[in-house]
Amino acid sequence: MPFRRFNAINILGVLFARPEAEMDEQLLNHERIHTRQMLEMLVVGFYLWYFIEWLIRLTQKGNAYRNISFEQEAYTHERNQNYLKNRKLYAWTKYLFKRNTYHRPK
Repeated sequence: MPFRRFNAINILGVLFARPEAEMDEQLLNHERIHTRQMLEMLVVGFYLWYFIEWLIRLTQKGNAYRNISFEQEAYTHERNQNYLKNRKLYAWTKYLFKRNTYHRPK
C-alpha cells in the first residue's frame, strides 16, 4: 500500500506512503485537501461519492482518476499552501462537470 502507481494514499485522514516517496509540501497539501473533503462529506459520503464518480468517469473520455472532482480540486490547488485557509465548503463541486485540463508538473 499504496497502489503501485501512487506514492501515497489518504485513508480516513491517515497518510500511507511508499518508503521511497518524496513527502514534499505539495504532496502533503494535496492530501490535506482530501482530508478536508472527507470531513465535509462525513467520511463515508466521501468514499461513496469518490467510487461512484470514478465508475461514471470510466465511461468517459480521459483518465477516470484525474477526472474525479475531488482529485481535480486537490491537483489544482496542491501548490497553494494557503488554499485551505480560504477554501469554501464543497469547493470540489465546481469540478463536477469539467473535464480535467490540469496536468501535474513533474
